Amino acid sequence: MTTPDARQSAPPLCRLVLATVLLSLAGNALSPAADWVDVRVTGPFVCRASFPLQAYEPLLDDLAALQEDLVRVLGIPEAEERIELYLFRSEGEYRRYLQEFFSDLPYRRALYIKRGGPGTVLAFDSRQLAVDLRHECTHALLHAALPMVPLWLDEGLAEFFEVAPARRAYGSPHLSRVRWNARFGVKAAIGELEKKASVEEMRGPEYRDYWAWVHFMLYGSPEGHAELVLFLRDIASGAPPGSLELRLMRRAPGIDRKYLAHFREWTPRR
Repeated sequence: MTTPDARQSAPPLCRLVLATVLLSLAGNALSPAADWVDVRVTGPFVCRASFPLQAYEPLLDDLAALQEDLVRVLGIPEAEERIELYLFRSEGEYRRYLQEFFSDLPYRRALYIKRGGPGTVLAFDSRQLAVDLRHECTHALLHAALPMVPLWLDEGLAEFFEVAPARRAYGSPHLSRVRWNARFGVKAAIGELEKKASVEEMRGPEYRDYWAWVHFMLYGSPEGHAELVLFLRDIASGAPPGSLELRLMRRAPGIDRKYLAHFREWTPRR
C-alpha cells in the first residue's frame, strides 16, 4: 500500500504496500500493551501514543484534513465511527505489541485492522511515519464510510492520498515510471486489476498501476472522475456497483487511449 522510497529495504509487497488487514473478529477490545503518554482527538481519529505528540500536531491536523479531502474529491460520506490510532515510540515496541496481540499477521511497518467494531491503525515513529499514516488512515476512512471498497481501488486511493496534498498531482514516486511506460503504450487494464481478490496476489508494480488509474480519473478525465464518484455513491447506497472498467468504457469511450495521452502529457511543473 505505499510507495518505493526508504521503504525499499523490504520486497515491494511487504513494503510498502503496508497491506490492509481486514479481520472479522468478534468484539473490539484492543488491549493496550503500552503506557500511553499522550492522547489526542483529531477529526474522527482518537490517537494514543507512547511518546509526546506536541511535535506531531501538524501531522495530526493533516489526518483530520484527509477526511475532508476524501469527502470533497470522492463524494463519499464522512466517517460515522471513530478510528483508533496507536503510535509507538520505536519499531521494537511496535513489534512486541504485534507479537503479543497479532502474532498471526505478517509484519508490516504500519497496519490498518478492521475488527468487529471501529477500525484501528497501528504504526511506529519513523522517517516514513507521515506517509504511513496517510496511507493507512485513507483505508480506515474509506472503510468507515463505505460498506466495501474493491481491493485494487482501495489500494490505489491509499497510494494517491499517502502523498502530502501539495505533491499529489506531480510528486508521487510512481509518476516517472508511469509516464515512461505510457510513452511506449504500456498500461494495465482495470479489468485485470479488478480480478485481484487478496493482497497476497498483488506485487509492487501493480500498486503503481492502481495509483495510475486513480490519478488519471482525478486529473486526466472529467468523465472518469464523475464515474468514480457515482461508482462510490452506488457502493455507499448498497447498490451493486458492477465493474468500474465497464462503466468507464461506457461513459468515456477510448478510455485506454486517453489514459496513455494523459501520462504522456503530464509533465511535472518546474
